[in-house]
Amino acid sequence: MKYLLTYTGAPDAPPPGPETLAKLGAFVERMQASGVLILTGGLVRPSRGIQLVCEGGKASVVDGPYAETREVIDGFALVEVASQEEAVAQAREFMEIAGDGTGEILRVFDPGPPA
Repeated sequence: MKYLLTYTGAPDAPPPGPETLAKLGAFVERMQASGVLILTGGLVRPSRGIQLVCEGGKASVVDGPYAETREVIDGFALVEVASQEEAVAQAREFMEIAGDGTGEILRVFDPGPPA
């Protein structure tokens, strides 16, 4: 099963220091070596993405309203694990290294191999 794990740091939290970055790097390397990690990355802050809305079959770029800054995703990981519990364990370990913030675990639709 594939899951998208997201992380948003607490708005008043300081940026991660060298020790935290080293621990995060080791965690990512361990996840890559185990084959669990498919893709990971961080998003530039405080920039916003481009938002689109589709109404009546026509998509257009919109100018707000946007989520509050504290709701912007700072980083993400796409993982492939055997169970939801394993996804929770991976996210929990990451967050305990990264520090205060919130995360979300979203199961990714996977239709399976082609017939």
